[in-house]
Amino acid sequence: MKRKLIAAIGVAGMLVSIAACGGDDGDKKKSGADGFKGETLTLWAMDGSTPDGWTKDVKTAFEKKTGAKLKLEVQDWNGIQPKLTAALSEENPPDVFEIGNTQTAAYAKSGGLADLSDLKESIGSDWTDSINKSTVVDGKQYAAPWFVLNRVVLYNKKVWADAGIKKTPKTRDEFYADLKKIGDKTDAEPIYLPGQNWYHFVGLVIGQGGELVKKDGDKYVSNLDDPKVAKAAETYKKFQALSKAPKNKDEATPQQAEVFAKGKTGAFIGMSWEAATAIKANKKIEKDIGYFTIPGDAADKPEGVFLGGSNLAVAATSKKQELAKEFLKIAMSDKFEGQLAKEGGVIPNKQALESNLKGNPAAEAMAPAAAGGGITPLIPEWAAVENEPNPIKSYLTAVMNGESPADAAKKVEGEFNKRLSQKQ
Repeated sequence: MKRKLIAAIGVAGMLVSIAACGGDDGDKKKSGADGFKGETLTLWAMDGSTPDGWTKDVKTAFEKKTGAKLKLEVQDWNGIQPKLTAALSEENPPDVFEIGNTQTAAYAKSGGLADLSDLKESIGSDWTDSINKSTVVDGKQYAAPWFVLNRVVLYNKKVWADAGIKKTPKTRDEFYADLKKIGDKTDAEPIYLPGQNWYHFVGLVIGQGGELVKKDGDKYVSNLDDPKVAKAAETYKKFQALSKAPKNKDEATPQQAEVFAKGKTGAFIGMSWEAATAIKANKKIEKDIGYFTIPGDAADKPEGVFLGGSNLAVAATSKKQELAKEFLKIAMSDKFEGQLAKEGGVIPNKQALESNLKGNPAAEAMAPAAAGGGITPLIPEWAAVENEPNPIKSYLTAVMNGESPADAAKKVEGEFNKRLSQKQ
């Protein structure tokens, strides 16, 4: 499943019109198989998120249990923020909707999302903490964690074999040593890692236990001068030095999967769906593509990763609060979370359900890192930081070009803080 990981750019600014009044609970509590007969629940899901089998089975189970109808409306990621913001301010919003995990906090703070704390108590006691973190704002549950994806190492089996490497690395040091061996024993580029693959950098910061922002009085400011962030940048630099990729470009300029497709690259760090991009560019590469979890300090501790994914939320102004929760109880059940993981190749919201990924090598490579993953700061002020030119990218390029992390942080601090202070 190809997923576009989008950030909450401009979300906060578009949410000012959403009322925080909440729904009037017009459906009240009902019971029995036909307790909601004659009603229709509207679900907005993003293109590519709902596999056919899952959709059919969830719809059947929901309609059988409640007597209501389920109306699925598939949405495009492009333009979804203003569309959703407008819909949530209207009298009849979508009752349940998919929302990016980086967007959830901003919508919750605007009053657009219903409080689902009671749902957490009934079905979410064992949700994976790192995946559920994006749904909790000020101690309240404002969405249900649905699924996540994270980066893995995609590698060329032939190149690794040519270098005499017989197994994939389990630690960061082993990974580096293997890449060095590729450089020494083959004519392939060990790793394609451009200087501005900033989502991977975010993962490295998470792995160090660092934060990109910190509180200074009543405002947030840059935390790029933190030693943990600096250590993440140095790790990035060490690996980037093995690459011929430009230091001032990101993974999409050019598309790293298309570079990999030429067969002269040992590995790259990316999303599992990027394999399809490589195969489209060169069908012959398909047999040589393998995947493994990004190695961390120790074999039992994978590298930190950015978790891009989606939550399911209920509109605060929906008049079908109870019916919406009935849908979530079904859709988020172990049965259907497991089915979604199996059909969609995504990481489910419970570690116990990851067994459904067996046989999918890309998903199996993602899963071990999910529990230790995280996302960008859960503050509305973050949205402006990611606008181009992204100061974190500028920071990375400076470090890649030889500046110390401290000097690079100081160089972008003014712009970083300016963006964090913009009115939302």
